[in-house]
This record gives sequence, structure tokens and C-alpha cells, in this order.
Amino acid sequence: MENEKEQNRKPKEGNFWSETLRFVLISTVFVVLPIRLYVAQPFIVSGESMSPSFETGEYLIVDQLSYYLREPARGEVVVFRYPVDPSKYFIKRIIGLPGEKLELNAGKVTIEKEGTTKTITLIENYVKKDLPHDTKISLNEDEYFVMGDNRQASSDSRNWGPVKRRLLIGRALVRLLPIARAEVLPAKAPLNEN
Repeated sequence: MENEKEQNRKPKEGNFWSETLRFVLISTVFVVLPIRLYVAQPFIVSGESMSPSFETGEYLIVDQLSYYLREPARGEVVVFRYPVDPSKYFIKRIIGLPGEKLELNAGKVTIEKEGTTKTITLIENYVKKDLPHDTKISLNEDEYFVMGDNRQASSDSRNWGPVKRRLLIGRALVRLLPIARAEVLPAKAPLNEN
């Protein structure tokens, strides 16, 4: 009689583990994977191009959903696929928007907004060090001009040109690590315009 009870219990225990495994797999496929692919993904900062806003080894969550609902904005820190080698990911700040004309001269960024002759000069208080870099560029309707906050150590649009809209992954939404620097919308810096 006791052996019968044990035998009846074993299939139920095996059934429990197979059901648990099935639940985990289904959850992964239908919940976790879509979130990872379309909503948010992790990113680890590497390099000093965004210092002091972001340091090597910091762990970020990148918001991929916002750019399905609205266009990227000037001043946002974005993660994107490197235009020269799309298998690599970079992190920079958006400086120029589609259709704008930019002039970089003696460390100053002057922008002529699309459809106007009005120009604005950015006041970038977050920039660590700048290099005088003279550049004039006109952006197409699907292009963004990006630069690192540590201009002396940044390979960015000044070197390899604008970033196409399709290469933008998303904006830096949360800095998780290190805990002492954890914050939502890290390094958010409104660009002051003159």
C-alpha cells in the first residue's frame, strides 16, 4: 500500500517540474524576449568618450520603445549601431537633428534650423573638454549628428559622419550600476540655446 502511494507521488513530482519548465520557457518566449527586443535592453559603457557623464563599466538600461512613438531629441544620450561597423554599439549625445545645418568652430556649435535662417548656438555645460574642430555639415532628413561629452577622447560624427535614424537603438533610460550613481534618465542635460 505504501509503495502504491510513492508511485502515485512520483509522476506528480515529475509533472510539477515539467510544468515549471514549460512555464519558464513560455514566459521567456512571450514576455522576456519581446521586452528585450523591442522595449529595453542592457548596455555596458566602454571607453571615456562620454566621461564624466558616463564612465567605463557603468550598466545602463536602454529605452527602445520611445523612438517608436516619437523622434529622438537634441541633448538625449543615445545608443546606436556604429555606422562604419554596425556590429558595434556606441553611446553619444544627439547634437544635430534631421534637416539642420551645423557649424563647429573653435569649440562652439551653431545650428541653422530646418526651413529658417535663424541660427542658435548651443551652450553645452556637460562637455568635459573640447577640441577646436572646424566642421560644416548639412543633415539629411534621416540623419543625426552625435558627439561624446569628452570631445578630446570621442570618435563621433565629426570623424565618421552623421548617424542614420535606422541605426539608433534607443536612449539611456536608467543607470543601474554603480549603485552610488544610479538614476533615471542619466546625464539628461537640456541644451541651452542662444
